[in-house]
Amino acid sequence: MVQTEIITIGDEILIGQTVDTNSAWMGEKLNEIGINVKQITSISDDREHILTALKEAENRAEIILITGGLGPTKDDITKKTLCEYFDAKLVLNEDLLEHVKKLFESRGFRMSEVNIYQAEVPENCIPITNNFGTAPAMWFESRGKIFVSMPGVPYEMKAMMESDILPKLKERFKTYFIIHKTALTQGIGESFLMEKIGEWESSLEESNIKLAYLPTFGSVKLRLTKSGNDKVALEKEIEEKITELEALIPKYFYGAKKETLQQVIGKILNEQKQYLSTAESCTGGYVAHLLTSVPGSSNYFAGSIVCYSNEVKINQLGIRTETLEKNGAVSQQVVEEMALGAKQQFRTDYAIATSGIAGPSGGTSDKPVGTVWIAISSPNGVISKKHLFGNDRIRNIKMSTDAALNMLRNELMKSGQSE
Repeated sequence: MVQTEIITIGDEILIGQTVDTNSAWMGEKLNEIGINVKQITSISDDREHILTALKEAENRAEIILITGGLGPTKDDITKKTLCEYFDAKLVLNEDLLEHVKKLFESRGFRMSEVNIYQAEVPENCIPITNNFGTAPAMWFESRGKIFVSMPGVPYEMKAMMESDILPKLKERFKTYFIIHKTALTQGIGESFLMEKIGEWESSLEESNIKLAYLPTFGSVKLRLTKSGNDKVALEKEIEEKITELEALIPKYFYGAKKETLQQVIGKILNEQKQYLSTAESCTGGYVAHLLTSVPGSSNYFAGSIVCYSNEVKINQLGIRTETLEKNGAVSQQVVEEMALGAKQQFRTDYAIATSGIAGPSGGTSDKPVGTVWIAISSPNGVISKKHLFGNDRIRNIKMSTDAALNMLRNELMKSGQSE
């Protein structure tokens, strides 16, 4: 398989001033045409760093893609360093100069003398015109390897990649299809998930399918990857493995598309023609926020009550004072009454309720920070579950929300199966 390395140049990336989105985009586009990215390296605007990175990349890959450091200012030294690396001189390219002049004229500006430098390129490169800027891309072929240097401005780089560079690479190299499919799970940790799907994972190895665990807040993504010549056969094989996985962990598996939990829930509610509401304490409206971030959510989401104080719990949801006094706001009894109250208040088929101690303070020995109760009120009654998350407030809110959504999804699935 063809190996590629990406080198991004710029101090602004290293100090966190600019996020390197170029590499992610290039990796995705290269993968689509069957070219594998072996390594991504970010380096400073320094001659020695650039020379070293180029040499190391050349030893590992057939294609080296470079972005950044091609402006007309003195701190952009990439072009001069490339001349040194490829033992070449800078020469003025008349076609590029004419392009730069027309670009300034079209925008109503006078071209300054410094911009003439943008039309100078190493004599042994193939220049690629930048239709959205002044700095061209430069294609080098040396010692059986291909090097392409591009501007770091994302929209300029993307335009040249799509119009010229990707087609040339695809034409030049024999490539394979690389198929990725990601299974989405929620409510189970990485190690516990690994135990449950151990035999299934072994079957992937026998089929030369690569598996990657990608844990995030409260969820684990499982990415399956396989490459080969027959795209249809590859996709079928991976789909079969995804189907096997879903049957193994239906409680935790919620999809294998680029869907979120809230999108999956919205689809089910729409299909079942049912309505949902929420009553949120510790999540502060975040459950409702995610649900309403889905276009068309007004078809199935009625509303939400953010009931942080006990007064709101009592006055808006009808929570009994004695229930709060006896059990406390963070309790099974209260969260279940919250779910019932929201369902009744909004006249919905389902309701989600959350109550917990998000932190960083407020915890006790009996109810430490990260203690969260979640309840679902449905046509079949009320269920609830206690969670112990952690000490980070934002993380607790996100994990509580994901847990609540997945809990609802499971209830919706049960309801659909019983019809």
